[in-house]
Amino acid sequence: MSRTTARTWRERVRPALAWHVAGVTVLALLVAGMAVRLVLDWRAMRNSSAEALQTKRMELKTLTLQTAPLRGLDGRVATTREQIRAFEDKRIPADYSSIATRIGELQVRSGVRLSRVLYSQGAPGNQLTEISMDAGISGQYPQIMRFVNGLERDPMFFVIRAMSLTGQQGGVVNLRLRVSTWLRPADAARSGLQPTPKDVSGTSAAAREGE
Repeated sequence: MSRTTARTWRERVRPALAWHVAGVTVLALLVAGMAVRLVLDWRAMRNSSAEALQTKRMELKTLTLQTAPLRGLDGRVATTREQIRAFEDKRIPADYSSIATRIGELQVRSGVRLSRVLYSQGAPGNQLTEISMDAGISGQYPQIMRFVNGLERDPMFFVIRAMSLTGQQGGVVNLRLRVSTWLRPADAARSGLQPTPKDVSGTSAAAREGE
């Protein structure tokens, strides 16, 4: 091959080689860019998945805390019902007679004198009917305190609503005492008494007077 021919061949090949190198370079840059983009997308997806997982974990923890009081609720309801029944069986009187008998026992035990006991009956409730007692009691101060403490601590359920001094002579104290207890609606209905209406002053009229 002559020198002229070789020079002509090199001049023809050189541009093609340059374009080839440029193409390879561009292709390499594209591959590198795609690789970087893939890595970045993968990292973003991993971070997003981690954040989503953390969010779900927080939601699950929140729901767990919110529903914690409801766990075993059916068992607690059954236990509460049993406790209510046990309370009623032990502390709710069966009828007016049992109330009067218990008041009489407390009177004898404390040494006070009951001048009167007026009963009034509230409107029947879903579970219990309130029975109010308005009594006048007299006696020495220690005797009255024994009677009051006996009411408060008695197994039969009594609630003292009001207590007011009505007179005092010598060592004898006279008090007016208002006390409430409760009967089951069926037991209250068997007494034959109707709910006691209230007068214009808001005080219940007496429905039944004790001995």
